[in-house]
Amino acid sequence: MRKDVRILLVGEPKVGKTSLIMSLVSEEFPEVVPYRVEEITIPADVTPERVPTHIVDYSEAEQTDEQLFQEISKANVICIVYAVNNKTSIEKVTSHWIPLITENTDKDSRVPLILVGNKSDLVEHSSMETILPIMNQYSDIETCVECSAKNLKNISELFYYAQKAVLHPTGPLYCPEKKDMKPLCVKALTRIFKVSDLDNDGILNDNELNFFQRVCFNSPLEPQALEDVKNVVRKNLIDGVQHNGLTLKGFLFLHTLFIQRGRHETTWTVLRRFGYDDDLELNQDYLFPPLKIPPDCTTELNHNAYLFLQSVFDKHDKDRDCALSPDELRDLFDVFPYMPWGPDVNNTVCTNDQGWITYQGYLSQWTLTTYLDVQRCLEYLGYLGYSIIAEQESQAAGITATRAKKIDLQKKQTQRNVFRCNVFGDMSSGKSGFLQAFLGRNLMRQKMIKEEHRSYYAISTTYVYGQEKYLLLHEVFPDFDYLTDADMACDIVCLVYDVSNPYSFEYCANVFKQYFMDSKTPCMMIAAKSDLPEVKQMYACSPLEFCRRHKMPPPQSFTCNTAAEPNREIYTKLTTMAMYPHIIQEDLTSSTFWLRASVGATVFAVLGFAVYRLLLKTR
Repeated sequence: MRKDVRILLVGEPKVGKTSLIMSLVSEEFPEVVPYRVEEITIPADVTPERVPTHIVDYSEAEQTDEQLFQEISKANVICIVYAVNNKTSIEKVTSHWIPLITENTDKDSRVPLILVGNKSDLVEHSSMETILPIMNQYSDIETCVECSAKNLKNISELFYYAQKAVLHPTGPLYCPEKKDMKPLCVKALTRIFKVSDLDNDGILNDNELNFFQRVCFNSPLEPQALEDVKNVVRKNLIDGVQHNGLTLKGFLFLHTLFIQRGRHETTWTVLRRFGYDDDLELNQDYLFPPLKIPPDCTTELNHNAYLFLQSVFDKHDKDRDCALSPDELRDLFDVFPYMPWGPDVNNTVCTNDQGWITYQGYLSQWTLTTYLDVQRCLEYLGYLGYSIIAEQESQAAGITATRAKKIDLQKKQTQRNVFRCNVFGDMSSGKSGFLQAFLGRNLMRQKMIKEEHRSYYAISTTYVYGQEKYLLLHEVFPDFDYLTDADMACDIVCLVYDVSNPYSFEYCANVFKQYFMDSKTPCMMIAAKSDLPEVKQMYACSPLEFCRRHKMPPPQSFTCNTAAEPNREIYTKLTTMAMYPHIIQEDLTSSTFWLRASVGATVFAVLGFAVYRLLLKTR
């Protein structure tokens, strides 16, 4: 909502503009009235909407046309004052003032108008019969009020309506000609309904309505008030209430009713609570709340954010198969202005046999987004209504900035849960296969992936000492000319070469010596395509000797050309090295070390899936 309101009063000379302002301030009619009064500021604590209000007077006798045009351009709302006993001043509303204001305001930023009939104490009749056709002709006119500066009649109401026209404008919400809400308003309220429908059954039950009432208006509805609301809808709409809950049609009808009865501040309160601005677009401050990430730190979702995302998954997994079908995924993202996940996501995370994103894959993709682009994660959480449903100040409350990596190295331990592994290798060395194998896909399944749906990332969970951690693999483009600082920033480096290609290892050796030989980033050599006959590498020394000289673990044989899912042991090793980069060479080559690190991985993986199924049954 706006931080202040600027009200401009215009109209013909002697219609009582200055008297209205002075009567409001002094609460009595002034005996002596100047041509105009200087700008008056009414403090927030004495205005109905708790917003500072600036009231600006205009006098043709004291001000130039240029000064008038400047004031029109600065005004948030303009009151066109006429005298109810002066026919000429009424005619000037349409012949002079409205055209003048239209010419001096931006077409894209509509300024609401209020028609003010002053001096009602001098006549016994109302001017409304004359004014109503004008109101119907010009959509910019919010309302009309008749008042008397002398009798103090409707003076406070006049300026309240002016405030309201700015803070709770009718224009963006409602079309008087069609007597219905505008499409953008319907779209916004539909999203609000879907976010508030916590069980996704298409109905707001009593618990959901009470939660909605509490987050929007800070107070629950009494049982009788709740029933009264539903009865109003029942009387006017056949399918507005179903199973004793409010349907989307009923929800939209209620807001139409609020607006038609002049209570559009109720609808605006709801819209603003859910992040909308005056143009019914989601506010940038809502989507991108402040979040400071210190240097050398990464971003992760915290426990509350994961719980929220789990509830969103559960809400849309209607068939309870622990995966999201294309229809379920579209339904989940229906509250977004666009589809955020493309086909490449299905090749970035784990899917089931039908190619649908699993529960684990869903959480993995959110983890990936948070790590790589935390601003986008904030935006996505905003669309889902995280701050409202989780009752947090903003989406930023769901993000954790990890401790600086240099401190982790000093303390020889880390509290992080996501580790990045950059995968280097020459063309056709097996990098893509290595990424896809992490997601449980053998070579046969990988051949079904379309080139345009290919992903250069893969993320899933591994278990180290019984702790679940995320390993994020990133395939780096092999051209040296395109390597960036981002390609160097990671927790562990994976150097992949093809054992059947005699020139494949040379690339890995060159990358290591140029970029990582003097760094503290641990490196692992992967001897890919180990199902093929191994040939001698055309390099000064063998891969095994190279690793020994540079205190790296020996090359790890790997293949994804398997009948079943490829072996995942190598990924546990990578995660362990990323978690404990200070481990000395002897530990890395010790089989007992790797055994300790990977023990229980399969058990924990199965347990994690079983726990989710148990949660579903409980719900």
